[in-house]
Amino acid sequence: MQERIAPGDVPVLDVVVPVYNEEDALRSCVERLHAHLAGSLPFAFRITIADNASTDTTMEVAHSLVEQFPEVQVIHLEEKGRGRALKHVWQESDAQVLAYMDVDLSTDLAGLFPLIAPLISGHSDVAIGSRLHRGSNVVRGAKREFISRSYNVILRRALSARFSDAQCGFKAIRSDVAGALLPHVHDNGWFFDTELLVLAERAGLRIHEVPVDWIDDPDSSVDIIDTALEDLRGVWRIGRAFATGQIPLRDIATQLGRSPSPQPDDVPPALLREFVRFATVGVVSTIAFVALFVSTRPTFGSQSANAFALLLTAVVNTEVNRQFTFGVSGSKRHATQQLQGLLIYGLALLLTAGTLALLHSTPNDPPAHVELAILTIVNGIAALVRFTLLRRWVFRNR
Repeated sequence: MQERIAPGDVPVLDVVVPVYNEEDALRSCVERLHAHLAGSLPFAFRITIADNASTDTTMEVAHSLVEQFPEVQVIHLEEKGRGRALKHVWQESDAQVLAYMDVDLSTDLAGLFPLIAPLISGHSDVAIGSRLHRGSNVVRGAKREFISRSYNVILRRALSARFSDAQCGFKAIRSDVAGALLPHVHDNGWFFDTELLVLAERAGLRIHEVPVDWIDDPDSSVDIIDTALEDLRGVWRIGRAFATGQIPLRDIATQLGRSPSPQPDDVPPALLREFVRFATVGVVSTIAFVALFVSTRPTFGSQSANAFALLLTAVVNTEVNRQFTFGVSGSKRHATQQLQGLLIYGLALLLTAGTLALLHSTPNDPPAHVELAILTIVNGIAALVRFTLLRRWVFRNR
């Protein structure tokens, strides 16, 4: 075994394990993690258990682990939120490299040293485990796979993100980089990861991606639908912040000795105005879609109700966007533009019908509220595609 610096020294690595009511999983997680770190790292490390207002015996288990291992510490927060826990611990830590992982240890620990090595050497600024890397070995359900890939498509289209996996619970960052970025990261929940990565990328920092072996935890307490909706709200918020210049990217890059990303930081006013109007119309259309889908589903079934609701809202949506969003009036090309709008509707129908078919491929049909929630998310993805096609194809000569 390699000689390791004494536990009392300043650690090179601080691994944070955020927990909320994890009395059953915490001990095995920390014991496995400690054994791996002690056996593979030639430098001092720390494991920080960040308790997010647990109401069970998680804190008692954490304190017993502190007594068992000198490299383990526990911090208790009065409020929930993974982002809140990571910001608190990372901003207070004296370690050179800061990391975190989920308590279920879905990611194989063999990927930890490849994750942190580029940060210790100074080659990279942030490192992430990627389940979508071609070298990864991932075992998870079709629904999670679809939502994950769809979310990354949204990030690429809406925020020009180039990293491949925003939400894998296996990340690391240099402490100086964290000090510069965290004051500008406002989310305290699951969107924290995405906001941090997008900000790092826009500031010209290097993000290192590591392929991982990852097995889905079937007992995970994460609400997929609520998390997805929260992420969509976060995408809108940070996109607006970049567009209006609220984030001082140049100052952050200068502080870290980098140059801001060549991606455009400022969205042209006309594009921003059109997007805001399109989003407003989209919210109203989504409410109408939900009402139509819910009212017709008992009679016609999911697929027919989805097609009918999409068709009706698509026709009205195209007409309102024609006049309100893109400022087109008169009868010239009116019929052609409606036809083009219906073709775009066909793409949305294909996407949502495929999602419904995937949902109903499982032995037990999902309840109506799950169908509706997932269809709403998928329609959000389709809306981004729709905006691009309306702007660049249907109304390009406005």
